Amino acid sequence: MWKSLVVALPLAAVAFAGGARFGGQPAHVESHMMMSQLCGDEAPFMAENQTAMHRMMSDMDIAPSGDVDRDFSAMMIPHHRGAIAMAQAELRYGRNESLRRIAQEIIVDQQQEIAVMRLALDQPPPPATTTAALARQQEGNLP
Repeated sequence: MWKSLVVALPLAAVAFAGGARFGGQPAHVESHMMMSQLCGDEAPFMAENQTAMHRMMSDMDIAPSGDVDRDFSAMMIPHHRGAIAMAQAELRYGRNESLRRIAQEIIVDQQQEIAVMRLALDQPPPPATTTAALARQQEGNLP
């Protein structure tokens, strides 16, 4: 038992060190420092992706409901929304046509899967995306 404590206590101290990273800076400071070094479209692209990731992870953190299907959907819908947000950032800032096509497919596929999950749980489907909105996404001119 003492051997376990000797190993566990230092690991626990590192885990609860206020978000410190191995570089000695809190995660939000390292992130801000990294963002200030980015050029051109890279900084807003990374900022949008970080926002999408943080929101996705927060929204996926659910309390179990006792219904596996509801819990699965409650976690997967924000996951899909995060993928959509990241794909939209690729359309806004990316230049590689192959990756932009993949981003377009991700948006359509993930929206369809969200609708199917919501319908399977007798929830109203999300608002339909118009053809004009999809055209703007494809051109990288998202509202």
